[in-house]
Amino acid sequence: QVKELVLDNCRSDDGKIVGLSSDFENLEFLSMININLLSVSNLPKLNKLRKLELSDNRISGGLEVLAERTPNLTHLNLSGNKIKDINTLEPLKKLPNLHSLDLFNCEVTMLINYRESVFTLLPQLTYLDGFDADDQEAPDSDPEADGDGLEDEYENGEDDLDEEVIDDEEDEDDDLEGEEEEDGVDDEEEDEEEDGEDDEEDEADDDLPRGEKRKRNVEDEGEEDPEDEEDDEDD
Repeated sequence: QVKELVLDNCRSDDGKIVGLSSDFENLEFLSMININLLSVSNLPKLNKLRKLELSDNRISGGLEVLAERTPNLTHLNLSGNKIKDINTLEPLKKLPNLHSLDLFNCEVTMLINYRESVFTLLPQLTYLDGFDADDQEAPDSDPEADGDGLEDEYENGEDDLDEEVIDDEEDEDDDLEGEEEEDGVDDEEEDEEEDGEDDEEDEADDDLPRGEKRKRNVEDEGEEDPEDEEDDEDD
């Protein structure tokens, strides 16, 4: 039932594959990156395997095993291994469906006419290290896998958020203005009421006779009437 199996960064036993058997006959994708692998001699028969990732190991040869046990392989990644000679790749000629081979960071890539030699040795290849014989880059099978689609979505999301924030701020400003206007109306009404009360008090004072008002003031201040003072002197 298993079609994909990833064993990256697991440690191999004495540089060999252990625990992987032909029971995984439905495997289509197998990844064994950086497991300190020295040989693929223990690889079981996997007729349906299409992609095999073996980068960052210490494989230096023995690739004839791949031709025998993974006959339908289309993608092979051997980057970061100990492959030094073009002849080491010769067993891959027996993989008729192999159209993508990666040898990044292998010593063999430092050889003169490396690319021309590999394409000549393996005519079934379409892409070597991600480029074809005319130096055209291999197309991405799934652009969203590189995060392009997520970035666009994120940017659009930011624009939407900015618009929402602006709208919210405008709404808040409108609410504040409305509250200020209401406060202003209330303040004006309170001022008018206070002015009305003061006017009523003034009118009440005007209605009183002048003598009474003066007399009340004199009594409040505790002053004596000048006429009373004259009567006292006569006595």
